Amino acid sequence: MKFISGFRCTECGTLYPSDTPMNLCPKDDRPVKMEINTEALAEAYPDMSWYRPEVNNMWRFGPLMPFDIGNPEQANKVKTLGEGHTPVLAMTKHPFAEQYGITLFLKDEGQAHSGYGANPTGSFKDRGMAMVTTMASHFGLTKLAIPTQGNAGDSLTEYGAKHHLGVSVVMPDDTPMTIMGKVAAYQHIYDKIELHLVKGTIREAGAFMKEHLLPDGFFNCATFQEPGWRIEGKKTMGLELAEPWPGLKEQWQLPDVVLYPTGGGTGIQGMWKAFDELEALGVIEAKRPKIISVQSENNAPVVDAVKKGLEDTVPTDGGDTLAVGLNVPGGVGQKAVLKVLRESKGGGVCVSEDAIAKHTRDIYQKTRLWISPEGAACFAAIPEAVKQGLIKPGNTVVCFNTGSAEKYWPSVRHLFNAT
Repeated sequence: MKFISGFRCTECGTLYPSDTPMNLCPKDDRPVKMEINTEALAEAYPDMSWYRPEVNNMWRFGPLMPFDIGNPEQANKVKTLGEGHTPVLAMTKHPFAEQYGITLFLKDEGQAHSGYGANPTGSFKDRGMAMVTTMASHFGLTKLAIPTQGNAGDSLTEYGAKHHLGVSVVMPDDTPMTIMGKVAAYQHIYDKIELHLVKGTIREAGAFMKEHLLPDGFFNCATFQEPGWRIEGKKTMGLELAEPWPGLKEQWQLPDVVLYPTGGGTGIQGMWKAFDELEALGVIEAKRPKIISVQSENNAPVVDAVKKGLEDTVPTDGGDTLAVGLNVPGGVGQKAVLKVLRESKGGGVCVSEDAIAKHTRDIYQKTRLWISPEGAACFAAIPEAVKQGLIKPGNTVVCFNTGSAEKYWPSVRHLFNAT
């Protein structure tokens, strides 16, 4: 925590002390994020000596994280299960690469790849939850509550079980059975794990948490409502986009376009924070990639706000989508997400359920990659992004796959059996 200046509100800019955990800014009920003193860090670690490329997980960025795993005095503070440091894969044979004249890559958060780290629950949520459990343990918090569309609850359960923290998960009763079943099993295996099911979406799960769990002393770990911890974990995706990619690029530099499947949007905020910190440290220049938020046409509050030029999203009632991680009806942090989309000169694209299913199937048939429906949605969004002028010939484009298809198996197995 040496270089953490405090918790900065994403709306009003108020800086709060870093020595006490908090939730939303009390002035405007907006999220806060951890602020790093990059000037002091650069002075203490000249010539990028803060970078730990030999570390095979997301903690490879040393003191750019709240605790430096390379520092013997801090290493035991880090609650890692090997998350992060996932590969960027060249998609040179994908039809869109040739059709649109782009250099296309996939950032794969779902499956393990030799020579890299691996997200233990097969989801990018592990980055955020590794940080949540690290910071909760640091502050002596022992009871954590989370409303979830599925993957975040699965992830926090995994980290809570392994690091002996109490975790209460609230999820919709139509969450994929693969995810729900694991959390339910952990409830029977570990005394400190509990599962609650509700009708509706993550919004109803959040209401249950506030009514039944927070009064019982649980700390609120909902999206954007903990003090920037999940943003801090997700920012490592941005740091990994910038760092050299073995065999693909040798320098610290960013792609031209990033397509990102958006539920709450912590990943977008996290990556943007990473880019700002790297620029402040003199590692990259001011140029940023266009960030394209991808959602299902059955529930697209962020994309709708982009199209209408709104500063904040209008809450929806959710929708029925194969990409359940995208089924978020709105969120307290999406105003800041929209700000990032505008600053990046990016935008939003919603895709059909048929397109999500088609690309989930096609990518497996061509590459044998088990990408999640959310990852498939990013590929499905490319033609519309080209049509809107967000992607142009010659661009370097990265699609994010945020999870493994295995977690959605009952809903997607027919796609993988198709010929």
